[in-house]
Amino acid sequence: MTHIIDREAVQDLMAIRQAQLVEVLPEAEYTWAHLPRATNLPLGAIDPSSTATLDRNRPVIVYCHDWLCDLSPRAAHRLARLGFGEVHDYAMGKMDWLSADLPYEGEAALVSRNVRRDPVTAVLDDPLDELTERIIGDPAGLAVVVDEDDVVQGVIGSGELKGADLSGTAERAMRVGVPTVRPSEQLEPLIQRMDRAKVGHVVVTQVDGTLVGLFGLGDVRSPESESDQG
Repeated sequence: MTHIIDREAVQDLMAIRQAQLVEVLPEAEYTWAHLPRATNLPLGAIDPSSTATLDRNRPVIVYCHDWLCDLSPRAAHRLARLGFGEVHDYAMGKMDWLSADLPYEGEAALVSRNVRRDPVTAVLDDPLDELTERIIGDPAGLAVVVDEDDVVQGVIGSGELKGADLSGTAERAMRVGVPTVRPSEQLEPLIQRMDRAKVGHVVVTQVDGTLVGLFGLGDVRSPESESDQG
């Protein structure tokens, strides 16, 4: 029997029951990025011999790219057919995991490894006069305005400060509807888009709109610095 589960259930099964993660995508996609400690078993290779390394006494979680990909449900049913008693399908796939700013393994250069996690932030009712000094003193020259749930509401930069009523609040001065990107965004295409649009920084959020941080063109880390951080 197979079960469709979400990201939280994946984390629980891994932490509590030492579930085995299996990516059923081709090797090249696994090499690009995969969930921590996941093994690679492409759907076409699933047979009694290739699954011998899996522990039949522990839950197995299969996943593929995203919710449009049908490799993981097919793999789950294949494993059940081969006699695995507890098989789970992480239907949203690894893009859901990566967009949630969770750790991953592989060679992918994503925003999550380059995002600045300490930008200037403000809540909606913050006095603008007190916020201005923090914005001016920050290298990005930008503040991200969030609500009580840490959901991004807007930004305040030099353009918003110009001519603003400093006796007002952050909410009154902020620019609403700013574009955002996910932590799963690939760096090179994003940098190219920012260059074309002459944008120095973009706000990074999870899919529910909560703030992750700020990415600027000067924030790209070298592979050496990433390996140094472990």
